[in-house]
Parts: sequence; structure tokens; C-alpha cells
Amino acid sequence: MGADDLRVVAFGGGHGLAAALAAWRRITPDLTAVVTVADDGGSSGRIRREMPVLPPGDLRMALAALAGDGERSQELAALLQHRLGGTGVLAGHPVGNLMLTGLAEMHDGDTVRALDEVAELLDCCGRVLPMADVPLDLVARVETVDPDDPARVRTIRGQVAIAATPGHVREILVSPPDPPVNPAVLEAIATADVVSLGPGSWYTSVLPHLLVPKLAAALAATQARVVVVLNLEPQPGETDGFSPEEHLSVLQAHLGGVALHTVIADAESVVDRRGLLSAVRECGAELVLAPVAELDGSPRHDPVRLSAALASVVGAR
Repeated sequence: MGADDLRVVAFGGGHGLAAALAAWRRITPDLTAVVTVADDGGSSGRIRREMPVLPPGDLRMALAALAGDGERSQELAALLQHRLGGTGVLAGHPVGNLMLTGLAEMHDGDTVRALDEVAELLDCCGRVLPMADVPLDLVARVETVDPDDPARVRTIRGQVAIAATPGHVREILVSPPDPPVNPAVLEAIATADVVSLGPGSWYTSVLPHLLVPKLAAALAATQARVVVVLNLEPQPGETDGFSPEEHLSVLQAHLGGVALHTVIADAESVVDRRGLLSAVRECGAELVLAPVAELDGSPRHDPVRLSAALASVVGAR
């Protein structure tokens, strides 16, 4: 299959999704990002508490990751990402968050139209869509690490609180439990050749997509190859001490009827290759070990190296 024919849908949020998009855009122009809308911290949290809109932060980051290569597009992407200074009520807000919020308000709450208009301004090589049409809250059951805590397992609500709570997440849910999903998202999944999950915060950016019933049903029904990109290291507060195979077993527990095709892991980050291979085979998938991390040793995916691994999986050049 030629790269120009390849329809890819990438799920996630934050820096992990941005890394995946930076890699996928080197392979195909037919790219759709489906972005988490559960962020309740920082600028996004302030906006969603004050206005009936989707939290714009992860959506903004995905748009910036897909911005065109032209000088004007890159300047606009930099503006989108620029955080306002000072100490007043606007301090810390990225310009893009305010732009998306303003456009959604102008279009009677139509966030997808707002995203498409900003994507056109940025000459994006793909489309950005929200995973649900309403803001989501994450609810987790966290087993605390404090031996003197009489409760041991606590219910924590909110993405920021979950990420900041020491302990092991035992279960994650979305609220509302069956949110509306834009038809454009379901159509993109139905017509995709490849769906990718990860990298990113496992419990708060990757797994939530599988917890939305309409998304899970669409993923279970799609003929697309489902590719998982594992993280390079555990996420502090969320997956402390997790090995790559533990990340995968948690994912498997949330897959329902979704079939995995390939799992990509960084060759240098995997300590127990046999254990990971066993976990991947248990999911019915194939393991690809490849050098996908930044060359400087930092725990970030390198877009060029990751795109080479992805291209080898999907048969693109």
C-alpha cells in the first residue's frame, strides 16, 4: 500500500500524541488525530470550569503537531503554543486555547468546526477531532502506597488528581459513561487502514479512548490494523514501576473486542524481551523492537526513528 493511500487514525493526548503525529505525518497526509477531552488542569481546567466547552489544551497540541511546514504555518503554530505571561487572569493561557474556545463559542459550541478552521489556518497535514462531544471526567480507583492508610484503595476523580496521587491505579472509568461521539470520528475509524494507540500517559491519555462505548465498538468493528506504541519509561504517579509488559497487560484488560496487530517498543528500553514477547503474543499481536527513542538518551520518541518503525509495520516507504 502506498503512503498516499494510507488512512491513519491516531488516538491519544498531550505530548505522547504529538510525538505519534510527528512520526505519522512523515508517512501519510491522510491523518486523523482523535484527542482526549478529559484534561482538568492548568489552562484547560480553568476554561472548562468557566465555560461549557471542551478542554482545548490537548486539541491545540495536536493541531500544532500537524501544522504545515511553511514559514507562515510554523509561525502560527508557535503563536498557538505561546503562553501568555504576567500575573493576571490571562497568565498561563496558551493563545491557541483561547482561540479554540472563542471559535467554538462563535459557532454555538461546535468544536469540530472550530478545529477545522484552525487546521485550515495552519495548513495542517491532517484533521484533529475530539474523542467525545462533551468534556469527560476520569474516575480512578487508586491503591495507595501508604501502609498506614486504613482505606488503602481510594476513588480519585479528575485527570490531574489521578496523576498526582501516589499509588497504583487499579481501575479507570470515564464520566459520563456513554458520552456522545462526533460522527466524523466514527467514520474515520470505519474507513481507516491503521489505528494507533500511544505513546502517552497510559491511564489518562491512552486507555480512556477504550472506555467510551461508541469508540470501543467502532474499534472492535474496524478492519484497520491496530498498532500500539509503548512508552519509553513508566509515568510518574500513574505507572510507577511498570515494565513494558505490565503496560501491555493493563491495555489488554481494557481492549474488549479490539484486536491488536502490532506492538512497537524501543529496543533499548526493554529489559525482559522474552516476557514482553510473551505478553504481546497473548494479545494476538506481533512485536517490533526498534530504536525509536531520541539519540541523546532522553525518554522521548524521535519522530524520524519512530516513523521508520511505523513505516516498516504498515508497508509504507
